[in-house]
Amino acid sequence: MSMFNRRTQVEAVEGLATDGLVRSKPSSQWKLALRRFRGHRSGMAGLTIVGLLVLVAIFAPIIAPYEPNEVLIGKEDVKPREKPCVHILGCDPEKPQHIMGTDGNVRDEFSRIVYGSRISLSLGFSTVTLALLVGGSLGALAGYVGGWFDNLIMRIMDVILGFPALLLAIAITAVLGRGLRNALIAIAIVTLPQYARLMRAQVLSIKESDYVAASQALGANPRQLLVRRVIPNALTPLVVLATLGVAGAILEAAALSFLGLGAQPPTAEWGTMLAAERNNIFTSPHLVFFPGVAIMITVLGFNLMGDGMRDALDPTLHR
Repeated sequence: MSMFNRRTQVEAVEGLATDGLVRSKPSSQWKLALRRFRGHRSGMAGLTIVGLLVLVAIFAPIIAPYEPNEVLIGKEDVKPREKPCVHILGCDPEKPQHIMGTDGNVRDEFSRIVYGSRISLSLGFSTVTLALLVGGSLGALAGYVGGWFDNLIMRIMDVILGFPALLLAIAITAVLGRGLRNALIAIAIVTLPQYARLMRAQVLSIKESDYVAASQALGANPRQLLVRRVIPNALTPLVVLATLGVAGAILEAAALSFLGLGAQPPTAEWGTMLAAERNNIFTSPHLVFFPGVAIMITVLGFNLMGDGMRDALDPTLHR
């Protein structure tokens, strides 16, 4: 009976120690942040843009009138690098409609732009997820363990930060080989320090908190403290960084593809499409304009959404 009472007391004290910090407070904080985000106009605009892009990527087979790599020679009376033709805007109704024209291989540009959203979004999300998991884990361990392990991890991160991000990504891709998968790995490696350093800073601050000390006094082992107490309370700034990081990952992936190190032809990827038609910018500007606008809108959407999340989750802005 005494053991049962002692266990009940321990659970009650632990609940009081973490009350409002691990259980109820995060829930109320996220609800409050959501309310603030809804009132953030640019953040909602970014969320709308990102939501529309995700829908376009999901329903690409329905939206696109052609397959991304379908060559229309012999199927339609069109020429390479045909100008955009929209019937409701006065284009000859007898001509086949291509609202963004055709590229140098007589493929529908609009279909390739639509399917390209799948590659860019999946690459951006995958890169950030990999960097967040690996970098966040290393940063959490470095901040919590400390000592020589902390010094080792942080010095490695400093070495990575010592190189320009794009140049290091180019070097890594050149060593690993061309392709989307290797480009993903390269971009994740160059963005690791951002997540590792931010997580380490959060862990160093949180592990000295009163509720962590209370849990430690009640007998929680280091793994439980790190997984159940420290990391959940350190994720908020990493969510904001990850949202902004998607935009950077998409830009870097497009840059690698533009240089011929990322997606390879005939893959419908925006950076590859820009590279293929860069010499025709004056004769067929639409083939450079539309992929460039697609990249710009995507990056703008994630940046606006990330800014809105940062403002909504930063308590110092709402005191």
